[in-house]
Amino acid sequence: MEVSECFIATKGQDWTKIDGCNVHMNVKRRLQRTVIRGSEGDDLMDEGAESAVYTITGKMTMTVYKEILEIFRTGQPYFHDPFEERQMKVVFSSIDYDSATGTFEFILVEDAE
Repeated sequence: MEVSECFIATKGQDWTKIDGCNVHMNVKRRLQRTVIRGSEGDDLMDEGAESAVYTITGKMTMTVYKEILEIFRTGQPYFHDPFEERQMKVVFSSIDYDSATGTFEFILVEDAE
């Protein structure tokens, strides 16, 4: 898989390839914080779960956008993570497309299984 390629699909469908995309990944750990009044500091507990958010940007044609929009409106999508070379369930948090320039921004949140 090339650095500037993204793949997204719904279960049982062919992968839709997005050429010329940029993927920004933000991973956070789930923490539990307990603040005890009148004591020194607080207690932090690492719950061990991670949450990944992918922001995908670039330019695409209206034809490809319509394919992505259909995936957005259909069942559970899958995304091919270019960093770890794995396929995972995701949820579209937002989808933004400018038909005048072809620029887009999709925000996907990993659906931990």
